[in-house]
Amino acid sequence: MLKITQAPNTPVKQQQKLVIMGVADTTMAGKHLALAIDDTLKMVGPVVHANGSWHIDLAFNKPGNHYLAIALEKDSVKIPILVEDNSPPPPPPLNPAKTNSLSLEKLVREAYESNYSDVHLAVGKAPRFRHKGQIEITKYPEVDNTTFLNWLRELIPEEDIQEFKNRLDLDGAAQYDFARVRFNLFTTMTGMAMVLRLIPMRIPTLAELRLPEVLEKICKYQKGLVLVTGPTGSGKSTTLAAMINHINHNLPKHIITIEDPIEFIHKDLKSLISQREVGIHTQQFENGLKAALREDPDIILIGEMRDRETINIAIKAAQTGHLVFGTLHTNSAVKTIERILNLYEPQEQEPMRSQIAESLAAVISQGLIRTIDDKRAAFHEILINTNTMQEYIKRNDVEELEEMIRKDSYEGMCTINQSLYALYKQGRISEEMALESSDRANELSTMFRTGW
Repeated sequence: MLKITQAPNTPVKQQQKLVIMGVADTTMAGKHLALAIDDTLKMVGPVVHANGSWHIDLAFNKPGNHYLAIALEKDSVKIPILVEDNSPPPPPPLNPAKTNSLSLEKLVREAYESNYSDVHLAVGKAPRFRHKGQIEITKYPEVDNTTFLNWLRELIPEEDIQEFKNRLDLDGAAQYDFARVRFNLFTTMTGMAMVLRLIPMRIPTLAELRLPEVLEKICKYQKGLVLVTGPTGSGKSTTLAAMINHINHNLPKHIITIEDPIEFIHKDLKSLISQREVGIHTQQFENGLKAALREDPDIILIGEMRDRETINIAIKAAQTGHLVFGTLHTNSAVKTIERILNLYEPQEQEPMRSQIAESLAAVISQGLIRTIDDKRAAFHEILINTNTMQEYIKRNDVEELEEMIRKDSYEGMCTINQSLYALYKQGRISEEMALESSDRANELSTMFRTGW
């Protein structure tokens, strides 16, 4: 038995929180509901309580006629939901020459068609694009306040604009019919500004990205913590998306992602993928991560490991038989371990070091370098947490860790210099390019002189 006792029977507004309640047979207590919206967004829902009751919290971003399908084992029900478009119409432009001829969509489309990665916009400055790592100025005039506000109205609803004005910064994502963008709104000395990162609609494969073969092996791990690290703009999100995509094509897993915002959108193939956005589907990273442990996952992806609480839960999940992917803003595998430990008090670091040694599966530290053919390539430092590595981590033997990474290439490990040298040998980068990106240029110079 699966019955709905409360559901909206009148049209609802975009992003309005809805509560749907119902009952099921008490023999179903503890079992998860399966939810589907318009046959495209599927997820594992809440559990049935001991008294048979259940409830679902939802919000719809897109207007139109939708339906929600709820299933519990062999029983299922379907609810039609009409979502009204409550986004306000843009006000008439004060300067048609600027606002009508240069919409935000036009700028994003130009960046997309030119294969640019980012769009930089700010009041008092001309629009700029990032092209293969370099900032390029456009032919467009300086942006005025009215134009910028009109762009905001293209991007987000009026209440989010007000929230941005109150908070002075705001993160989010938006979807065009040709591309998806992740954006950050902020304020500067000259006024409001935004950066939009273009996200491909099609997720590239590991082979297309020419990523190391060991990443395929890591995708098959049953448990452990896998960290993809690097500075902003180093391709961490793309690498993680390619790894999740590889799993989705090859393994029957339940993958839960907790992101801020959702970037790449995955469709269910061999895997069931439940994507949750912080602020929309869960209030905080740690809330979503705690809930994920009760949602029967095989794999959990955390968009960013920002604090101790998130790291603690991620380590617990890895220790209890889940494969956990996460990102950090560090520049090397060894520094990643040190960065995690530095979040803890000195007296806490020794026991945490043991937990990291036991739960860590791999660290993939990544950077991007411009290639000879004016493209970009990824280079890596990769640490695989073998039994020997575990002992070095427990002893805090940093020098031995680095030496083991250098020597154990058969395990798939490599240093940044080894990765750069391999790109040089493939004819993809010059010696000068490699030395500019190296964290140890003197060592790399020796490699060039000696042939390794």
